[in-house]
Amino acid sequence: MTTASAARPLLTLRGVSKYFPGVRALEGVEFDLMAGEIHALMGENGAGKSTFVKILSGVHRPDGGEILLNGEAIDILDPTHARALGINPVHQELHLEPYLSVAENIFLGRQPINRFGLLDYAAMNRNAARLLGELGVRLDPAASVGSISIAQRQIVAIARAISTECRVIIFDEPTSSLTEREAGLLFEAIRRLSRQGIGVIYISHRMEEIFRLCDRVTVFRDGRYVATKPVNETSMRDLIGMMIGRDLGDLFRKEPAPIGETVLEARGVCVRGILDEISFSVRKGEIVGLAGLVGAGRTELAHAIFGDIAIERGRIAIDGKPIGKGHSPRAAIAAGIGLVPEDRKEQGLVTELSVQRNIGMALLKALSRLNVVNVAAERRLAERYVSQLAIKTPSVDQKTLHLSGGNQQRVVIAKWLALQPKLLIVDEPTRGIDIGAKAEIHALLCELAKQGVAILMISSDLSEILAMSDRILVMHQGRIAGEFSRDEATQDGIMHCATGQVVAAAQA
Repeated sequence: MTTASAARPLLTLRGVSKYFPGVRALEGVEFDLMAGEIHALMGENGAGKSTFVKILSGVHRPDGGEILLNGEAIDILDPTHARALGINPVHQELHLEPYLSVAENIFLGRQPINRFGLLDYAAMNRNAARLLGELGVRLDPAASVGSISIAQRQIVAIARAISTECRVIIFDEPTSSLTEREAGLLFEAIRRLSRQGIGVIYISHRMEEIFRLCDRVTVFRDGRYVATKPVNETSMRDLIGMMIGRDLGDLFRKEPAPIGETVLEARGVCVRGILDEISFSVRKGEIVGLAGLVGAGRTELAHAIFGDIAIERGRIAIDGKPIGKGHSPRAAIAAGIGLVPEDRKEQGLVTELSVQRNIGMALLKALSRLNVVNVAAERRLAERYVSQLAIKTPSVDQKTLHLSGGNQQRVVIAKWLALQPKLLIVDEPTRGIDIGAKAEIHALLCELAKQGVAILMISSDLSEILAMSDRILVMHQGRIAGEFSRDEATQDGIMHCATGQVVAAAQA
């Protein structure tokens, strides 16, 4: 942990507001950042964090309030001006050029020129190596960005930010695609920045990171400032209460549901090089958790069941009726299978289309006559599921692009619920959404199970798997390495199976 030493804040926001048509994004928010401080900003999706970052980055102009840098009022005109002032964001999407070198990415648009008017690659590589060294990283400046790991790309993005006169650096969900080891390397780089006197604003849904890394935490809720507290004087329960405005109680709470007949049966499913003799079942009203490390084959199994990946050998049956070898997504949907994919924006939604169009997408044939969509029927369908799933949107005409992550996830789920599926596969259902939205997604899954839907839930969050599952299957290198009942499952037991050290005694 760092200790902020400056008496006067490096950055201050007072009464900052921002409004969009029909939406209050920020209203009178307060925030201050000391030099050398790592200051967390937390809040549910829709709390105003993204708008806050865009205002500091020069993407949006505030409608009210003032921003002070070293005590002087500033008006951030655009992103170029923000960088000139020393305010640099490191976004979740890194916007690096994979075919250019590390050094070229760091100095893109500002490459040094030699006396002949040509790019001075030697100077650029030296300067890049110096910046990477300041971050405690050894990385070849001449290596292409496309050839390095995601964690190393994060370091390149940080080096680009500090290659100018950087005073404030903003991290927005920087560990969303990192392993635990890679996140540790990133944290050490961030601590180095703070020791150099750079003020760090850190945004993450992962609460354990806040307590591990940050000095203070500020909470926004519904576009308004709630509170600022030293991290060592608060608790996870306190933060959750501030974020959602109520005592959440037990975050992962599994409601009991009657378990019925077998819905999904997989027997000897094989995909060369990916899946090897996979056999399991999911029953009506049951939530079966699928755990395992990255690369174990969990997502591939989901897509094989859904027909996106061709099965070379084996059998998939719904209610005892085989779908058939090499079945397609269309056949899977007709059999009653729905898939909420891991990447909701790329695979689950057309974000430029409205909530109405996204919810009705899988039912276009039923909603159409002579290839013309019955828009009124589609609207009634969308409004029913917006109400049923409590999707927060000004109207069903709103583009899903403008919804929070949790509400986008509800739209994807609504699309499949409209088909009244027998089996719903959810892949990382709460990744990238806030703590309150997670609880609401869990409650929704429990309600679907009570209604008799069979659910196969893939998650990298072991606490989620342990709390939400009636049974847990663990995959390792394309095989099911173990099966646990809800009562006998432990985090250690699951990890032993996931790393190939032990095959559970309860394996089916």
